[in-house]
Parts: sequence; C-alpha cells; structure tokens
Amino acid sequence: MGQIAYIGVGTNLGDRQENFRRAIAEVRGIADTKVVSQSSLYESEPHGRARNWFVNGVIGVETTLEAKDLLKALQKIEKTMGRKRETEKKSVSRVIDLDILFFGDQVINSRTLKIPHPELVNRKFVLLPLSELAPAFHHPVLGTSVSSLTVSTQDPTKVMLFRG
Repeated sequence: MGQIAYIGVGTNLGDRQENFRRAIAEVRGIADTKVVSQSSLYESEPHGRARNWFVNGVIGVETTLEAKDLLKALQKIEKTMGRKRETEKKSVSRVIDLDILFFGDQVINSRTLKIPHPELVNRKFVLLPLSELAPAFHHPVLGTSVSSLTVSTQDPTKVMLFRG
C-alpha cells in the first residue's frame, strides 16, 4: 500500500468541466497511482490577473511513487493539456493546474516542491473540496484538521458548488 496524496485541480480556460474530466482521466493513467476519491466541483471567482471563473476540486490518490515523481507526472499532464508553466506568472488563467496539497503526513521543502502546499490554508476553493474528502486529516505542520482550517480561513473569495 502506498501514500494517500490529495491533489488540487483547477481550470478556468475553455470547457472547464471537460478539462477537469480529462485531467482526472490522465491522473488515472499514472503508473502505480490510483484515484480513490473525488470531491464535488466548485466554481470560484477569478483572482490575481485571471479574468474567468475557475472550476476547482480535489482528488485523493493512492500511490507508491515518491512525491517528486508524482509531481513530474502531474506536470507532464499539465503540459499535455496545453499549460505553459515556464511562461506563466502566478494567479493567471490556465487550462489546468494540478497541485499536490498533501502527501501522506510528509513535509517536503525543496526548491521544486513544497508539501503541504504553502497556500492551501489561504484558499477556500481548495479547502472546501478537500474538507469533503478528508475533514479529519491533520495538517502535518499546523496540527489542525482540514475542517478547522476550512472554517477559519480568511479567504474572502466567492466559492460555490459548480452547477455546470
């Protein structure tokens, strides 16, 4: 048995619902990785320089890969779907965004990978779907449950269930 990892999925370009479906299908194709849970889809208002509303959700995967190898596989999916990460700035529109939120209870702080995701506590659009899948999971650094983080977030962004 491998690690349970939670992956944030977001899109705000093109057919957002289809982008989300395709990304999940691609994740299902990652070797030694199995999608074990999927949240509802949420729609969230644009932030930063993005102009279109996002569709967001979270999936849980069980994997025997190392976190860095899972990251490489996710970045390959992003590239296949048309994301140009090297030219992107933060908070811009994107066809797909796949972020490792948690990887078991591991804490990783390398140049290319930070787990737990450093911004997840400030993102209602991540916390709401994550709390569907893992409300009792404790942030390995903060020691606080996902449900507590969701209730206490200061993120003012409008987030609602997606009715696509």
